[in-house]
Amino acid sequence: MLISGGGTTLRNLLDRIKAGTLAAEIAVVISSNPNSPGLAMAQSAGIATQVITTKESPQVPEFSQRIFAACDAANADYVICAGFLKRLKIPAAHLARVVNIHPSLIPSYCGAGMYGHHVHEAVLAAGAKLSGCTVHFVDDEYDHGPIIAQRAVPVLAGDTQSSLAARVFAQECELLPTVINWLAFGVVKIEQGRAVVGSTS
Repeated sequence: MLISGGGTTLRNLLDRIKAGTLAAEIAVVISSNPNSPGLAMAQSAGIATQVITTKESPQVPEFSQRIFAACDAANADYVICAGFLKRLKIPAAHLARVVNIHPSLIPSYCGAGMYGHHVHEAVLAAGAKLSGCTVHFVDDEYDHGPIIAQRAVPVLAGDTQSSLAARVFAQECELLPTVINWLAFGVVKIEQGRAVVGSTS
């Protein structure tokens, strides 16, 4: 898992693994922020952690190489970006193996600078009636790549950034584990540049 912030998505996945509803093991947590509370969360769960910052590796190719070398060293099958705010260059060997969750219905309200509260504030400013979250495979652009699944939520009259964020995050907590389970059971494929969810049969 790649994180930059508070680790709320990490906590959700840890809870679901413990409950037996998520067929995954978190091999390593890598943070671009040495002060991320998610690092302590992972360590308390007995998960290896590593800090890799753009201060040390300011160029995207070098930064990406260090990130994926650490993932390979941990024998990770998939890389999950959960509140990870840095752009990556995806190596060929990791195509369709890096997944991100974004708090909007891509392709709306996404791209450089669109993360966290900025997304929800933009949705409210536009007067949109619908928002939600998207899980997608990652490519070399921000919030881009084949969409695996989405969940929509209504934007309600009187919503604030916080109330909308909470409603979207509740759906993120359901959608990301669902997609990870699909990946674990091999039911997500790329066909003609699009992610297709099938069955194991």
